[in-house]
Amino acid sequence: MTKRRSLILPAVVLGLVLLVVAVIYWIDSADALPSFFPGHEAGSSHHHIKHGIAAAIVALGCFTFAWFQTGPAPTGPSGQPQH
Repeated sequence: MTKRRSLILPAVVLGLVLLVVAVIYWIDSADALPSFFPGHEAGSSHHHIKHGIAAAIVALGCFTFAWFQTGPAPTGPSGQPQH
């Protein structure tokens, strides 16, 4: 599998954004969520814990992807990097 180093920065940025979204879901009630967030309900005091967990899991997936892209390039049988 080839390394796509150009995707490291976008994956990390997306992971950070998703972590912020997860924290917002955990802290704010459905009434206080931004109106463009799924789960926004005017007048509701419900917290969307599961939405936050899902956002955090996807963020961890983004960080894991970025981490694997930083590793050494795979080598072929001759010891040369594969392209």
